[in-house]
Amino acid sequence: MNPLTPPYTDPANIEAATRRDGYAIVSAPVLASWLPQGLGGLQALQSSWDDLPPDTYLRDGGRYRRRRHSCFIVEGTQVEITPHRAHWQPLEYNALHGGLERWFSPMQPQVTEQPVWSALLRRLGALCSALAPAVPRWYVEAHQFRIDTTDGIGRPTPEGAHRDGVDFVAVLLVGRRAIKGGETRVFAADGPYGLRFMMTEPWTLLLLDDARVIHETTPIQPLDEAGGHRDTLVLTFRAGGFQGPA
Repeated sequence: MNPLTPPYTDPANIEAATRRDGYAIVSAPVLASWLPQGLGGLQALQSSWDDLPPDTYLRDGGRYRRRRHSCFIVEGTQVEITPHRAHWQPLEYNALHGGLERWFSPMQPQVTEQPVWSALLRRLGALCSALAPAVPRWYVEAHQFRIDTTDGIGRPTPEGAHRDGVDFVAVLLVGRRAIKGGETRVFAADGPYGLRFMMTEPWTLLLLDDARVIHETTPIQPLDEAGGHRDTLVLTFRAGGFQGPA
């Protein structure tokens, strides 16, 4: 076996593994089985990653990131999109871009109005509620990312290993094209334990307990002169409200 093959979590033990280890890795077939629309519903979303505007807030001067961002409230089976708002993180969690209101273009209706989109948020919200039963509703920020090799190298996490300042983080690989690198790393926040693997199968899911682990993804490089990219969907689930300036 390739040493970087993801150590997928037993589907019957995803909640228990997340409680025990602070993370779980869900294969694409298992994720698809959770949704009425199946894998085909998820794959229908992928073309929208070809229409992401540039991220103009990169403080390292890079041009390698494109993204869209929208916010939702998930309460039980109800999923509600909120008025568009800035993405904000404190410096405590993002030393590079913290303390800055970043206004990204919203996600497109052809994504957020798809039944599979609401089904995905409901299912992940239910999983978070199983892990934190006292939380009545989840404030969810959704980020579509494309990291490309325009600069010769692309940095999925330019801020380095980090936490997001939320309760749970779901990182879904949407696709990779003509790149090397992009290794996922998860570390215990209060100890030496670490895990490294490569997400290569589209719609692989990494679920993180943000209080217990930190995470990062290593830079990517092109495999040919035409360049390449790595697409992800990141969903953060937070109790009590969205992050914002005090």
